[in-house]
Amino acid sequence: MLLFFNLGGGEIFIVLMAVLLLFGSKKIPEFAKGLGKGIRQFKDTAGDLQKDINNSIHDVKRTVEEEREKIEKK
Repeated sequence: MLLFFNLGGGEIFIVLMAVLLLFGSKKIPEFAKGLGKGIRQFKDTAGDLQKDINNSIHDVKRTVEEEREKIEKK
């Protein structure tokens, strides 16, 4: 049994047939291409956000370490 977002194989087939009827066979590749681009942009943005968060955490850790060393020298 194939489960994808809590959908079984038959339900996925019905959804795919509905998409085929709504968009036609010529529009589906364009639709898939747009969907793929959207997913890629989302992943890129999420990666950039994660990188920014990690950089901020690193900066804070470095600042805390520098201040700790200053305090220990006194």
